[in-house]
Amino acid sequence: MKFPVTQEDTSLASVFHKISSRGFPPVVENFERSKTIFFPGDPAERVYFLLKGAVKLSRVYEAGEEITVALLRENSVFGVLSLLTGQRSDRFYHAVAFTPVELLSAPIESVEMALKDNPELSMLMLRGLSSRILQTEMMIETLAHRDMGSRLVSFLLILCRDFGVPTPEGIRIDLKLSHQAIAEAIGSTRVTVTRLLGDLRSEDMISIHKKKITVHNPVALSQQFN
Repeated sequence: MKFPVTQEDTSLASVFHKISSRGFPPVVENFERSKTIFFPGDPAERVYFLLKGAVKLSRVYEAGEEITVALLRENSVFGVLSLLTGQRSDRFYHAVAFTPVELLSAPIESVEMALKDNPELSMLMLRGLSSRILQTEMMIETLAHRDMGSRLVSFLLILCRDFGVPTPEGIRIDLKLSHQAIAEAIGSTRVTVTRLLGDLRSEDMISIHKKKITVHNPVALSQQFN
């Protein structure tokens, strides 16, 4: 089910807007789907707040393999590793627009000052990062499955949890998802994902309308997966 925007999320958004206006005009950036926000190794100069859409964070390994570690929803903060380590470091992840996104960004120095001035902000960011760590663990469990059908089902259940909207037909994942985007997220191919989604549709587990997937019964889908 989709979690409503909480008072904590609203407070974090409000504080982030204030951070951006402390001597620096707010910087709003828009990225089309699949466009890179930052690469691994890029200088960590700004912190990002996700206003609209979804952002995919992934790790890129020496062999060229890219593994998805998190899908961030609206009201998420990312690009904060330097704040946690206390040292200026390069980007650790590859951040990509999973859907068209709108971001608000602030210089890392401004965020550091705000954290020192406002201990409550530190707690808000810590709670947000804790949620992301949980999702990363779930993504790792998803990718541990060798069977692509199991990976797909597990991924759909994660999307239901983080992006799901209740409807009379079930839980609609409130993202426009191409088969290619799903394939990239779970380390598969578009052809395989198309076939597996077709199997789930034929079993009446899901329906798809205008690239939005509805899971008719997440519990039944989970039980089938198990």
